[in-house]
Order: sequence, then C-alpha cells, then structure tokens
Amino acid sequence: MATDVEKLLYKLREFNQDHLLQFWDEISDDQKLLLIRDIEEQNLKEISSYFKSAVASLSNDQVKLDAKLRPIPSEVSASLQNSTFAETQKYHDLGLREIADGRTAVLLMAGGQGTRLGVSYPKGMFNVGLPSGKSLFQLQAERIRRLENLAEERHKKKGSITWYILTSEATTKTTRDYFKANNYFGLKEDNVLMFEQGMLPCFNFDGKIILDEKHRLARAPDGNGGLYRALKVQGILQDMDKRSIRSVHAHSVDNILVKVADPIFIGYCLSRSADCGAKVVEKSSPTEAVGVVCQVDGVYQVVEYSEITEETASLRDENGRLKFIAGNICNHYFTKDFLQSIADVHEFELKLHVAKKKIPYVDQSGVRIVPEKPNGIKIEKFVFDVFQFSKQFAVWEVARDEEFSALKNNDSAKKDCPSTARNDLIELHKKWLLNSGATLVEGDVEISPLLSYAGENLDVKGKILKGPVVLQ
Repeated sequence: MATDVEKLLYKLREFNQDHLLQFWDEISDDQKLLLIRDIEEQNLKEISSYFKSAVASLSNDQVKLDAKLRPIPSEVSASLQNSTFAETQKYHDLGLREIADGRTAVLLMAGGQGTRLGVSYPKGMFNVGLPSGKSLFQLQAERIRRLENLAEERHKKKGSITWYILTSEATTKTTRDYFKANNYFGLKEDNVLMFEQGMLPCFNFDGKIILDEKHRLARAPDGNGGLYRALKVQGILQDMDKRSIRSVHAHSVDNILVKVADPIFIGYCLSRSADCGAKVVEKSSPTEAVGVVCQVDGVYQVVEYSEITEETASLRDENGRLKFIAGNICNHYFTKDFLQSIADVHEFELKLHVAKKKIPYVDQSGVRIVPEKPNGIKIEKFVFDVFQFSKQFAVWEVARDEEFSALKNNDSAKKDCPSTARNDLIELHKKWLLNSGATLVEGDVEISPLLSYAGENLDVKGKILKGPVVLQ
C-alpha cells in the first residue's frame, strides 16, 4: 500500500489536494481503503476545473439579465386554455398512440430526502394524509397503470410505459426496498428501473476538497442536471434504445398533481416535432420565487427570479398578462435522441450552480466540526440547462390548480407543504366530480388514479358524495 499511496500523493499534489492524506497514519487499514476509493472515484482534473468555473459563476450570478431577456415567441408556445377541443383531442390521441406503441418512458427525479418535511426517508415515500394513505410514489405508479389501460382502450394495443427513477446515494436502497415491498404497485418489475445520480466533492472557499471524516471526503449529489451523465454511465440510454423509446417525460417527484406521461403534453410536442419541451404555469405574481422560461441572447433557458429586476418582472403585454409569465415547474419532454446528444456532446458544457453551505469538516487536529455559518460550496447542475441545445423547442402552459402543487416544506411553512398538497388534490378531485354531474361533494373525497387519470370514467351523475372516502 506504501507504493500506492506515494503515487496517490503525487497525483494529489498536482491539483493542490494533498491535505486529503494528512491523517493517513492515524486511520485503520479499512479506513485507508475507503479513503483511497473516495479519492480514486474523483476525476481531479475535471473537478478542479469545476471549482474554477463555480467561483466564476458566483460573481456572474450577481449580474441582472434584463437587457438580454426576451419572452417566449408565440410560435413555440401554446396552452391548454387557448387550444381548441379538436387540437387537444389530436394531441391526446398522438400521446396515447405513443404509449400504445411502447415508445414512452417516464424519467422521475427522486433523489431527494424529505429533510425539509421533517423525515429522513425519500420524499417519494411521503404520505400527505389522503384518505387512502397513498404516497407520492404510489399515486404516480397508479397513474401510469391507468394511462396504459387508456392507451390500450383507444388503440387496441397493449403498450407499457417504462419508468426510470433517478435516486441518490442516500435514497437508492430505501427506494428499491420500498418498491419491492409494495410489489411495484402493480407495475411490471422489468419496467421499473432505478439508477443513481453522481456525487461531487464539496470545497472550501480556497478550492480544497473538504474532509467529512479523516477517511472520507465531504460529497453531495450533483443536482438533477447530473441526470444526463447518469443516463449514459449507468446504461439507461442503452436500455431506451433496446426498448425503442422515443418520447421521455421527465419530472420531479414532489408535485402531487403531476400528470405522469401526460398524453396531451407528449402529443403536443410530437405534433411540433420538438426535441425538448417545457410544461409551465402562469406566474402568480411578478415577484413569485420561481424560475421563468424565456430567451436570453436568443437561446432558451430558465432565468431565476433573482437574476432579473422587479421592474422587468412586472412588465405586461397588451392583454395585461406578464411578459415573463412562464413559471418553470420541472416538467419536461425530451426525445431519446436529444438526451443522447446531451450525454455525448453537451454534458460538460452545462452551467455549474453554486450554493454556499454549512458543511461539516475535520479540522487540523482531526476533530469533526459542524459549522454555524457557511464554510464551503456545493456544486450542482440543473436539468433545465439543456434548453439551450434544443433545435426545436416547445412550451406548453397548463393551469396551476390542475397540474402543480409542490411538496417541499413541513406544515409550519403553510406553503408547498403536506396540507396544501393534500387540499389541492382533494379540490381537483371535487372539480372532476362536479364536472361529471355529482350533485354535492363534501369533505375529503379522493379518486383513485386506477379509476380516473384526469377526470374521465366517473359515474357520479346526481350523486351526493361525503368524505373521507376513496372512490375506487
């Protein structure tokens, strides 16, 4: 091991990271092996360049982009509200055809733990308190099952939706065990594939990789934009090829209203021959803390609310609508070929987003310290930073109350929390029932996704429904 460690030390010195071996003589042989593995997993040349880019982006992020911003051109954008019944039916039919042909996949970004919710398990396992007690994972799995049946009914052909679930080092085993224990919620095990996003080391402000323990590097997930490298490295793109997947619906796990593999959205993107698409909602106010899909210097991207002034955010068009109105909800369409091009050609060009964080570290005397103020940076890539590489981009606007309710905080926040998520889903189901002819709906009346995907198939005309109850 002595020769190996000398080689490693030489390599570390080249990138000014030799401090990582400072406790070598104090750790056990097993710990030495763990430390060597941690270090050898890093491409030191690449991560050194990451730090330099990250530091540059910290100063660039302070620049306001107002002068470079343009709203989304009307020719690449449409909405459910402004489309005719015939148009939405055409999109819906195209999407169901893609599902019946087995060419549709769902890419679920589910690497996060429910820390802000006050739990230590994966966010997808969270139960917001519906009458059914179903978790986010179960609701989404059952929407997939219902959609497969709708596609078969429409096109007389049985096609499966492949579900790719992006996990993280902290959530992989728990997520796998949860799905296995619940028999994949009725889906075929072969059609549910989990793969893990990468990890990046954390740095102090001088560019030194932080030691979390004497024998372990401090690391953090590389963000939902780490998806693209993981797709290639873990063979998911190869699996998509084998299955002849063409259309991929990608979304985050924490939207309780998400229309998984939404056939209307998929059909709309297919009708536009789009290689990349974004589903958006109207911003609730100019100052809402949400990113906006727009053009910057002629290319599409998501601009964070902090990157534009309130004056620009408040601009309105001739109809009185906000000019920069397209709120990003992490809900995207990609062709498989577009994902391949990102993984093969553009992944290294993705912007690095930097967050100053309080990162536990081992001090010079070997004592582990939990800091009280930010002492370093975590680097992430974001999934939407690929919009700039699209040759045929499409935007589809939907109603917030029907398709977007995020679950991020515990109930004390009173926003984007279990209570709001549960209430938003119950309110949507109430709307479906009244639209289907119910006379009265009171209390928590929940509709199983196995019964209805989007308000269809509800035999409730003239009925009075009182909750808590689940319509199966």
